[in-house]
Amino acid sequence: MQEDEITKLIDEISFRKSKSKDYENMNALEISKELKEIMKFEQDSFKKIEEFGQIKQNSDLVEYAKMICKNVTQREITKIQEIYLKKIDKEYLNSK
Repeated sequence: MQEDEITKLIDEISFRKSKSKDYENMNALEISKELKEIMKFEQDSFKKIEEFGQIKQNSDLVEYAKMICKNVTQREITKIQEIYLKKIDKEYLNSK
């Protein structure tokens, strides 16, 4: 993986934050799908970052990519989980 590829990955991770979806208006099943998607994105991103780190090129950039990936994806996962739990409660638990 070239240095420009890790920079591109950092941009892609950062871009996710700006295109966050309106989870409040989704139902529980849609939110579940989104949660799985962001978790897979996080895993794939970390795998790419680790591959870049094995080449030992620009370790500062690798560490920065890890930090950005962790911060952005965990923030989105936390947000989705909070809304998801509210939706589960509203759609399934309180409906009985």
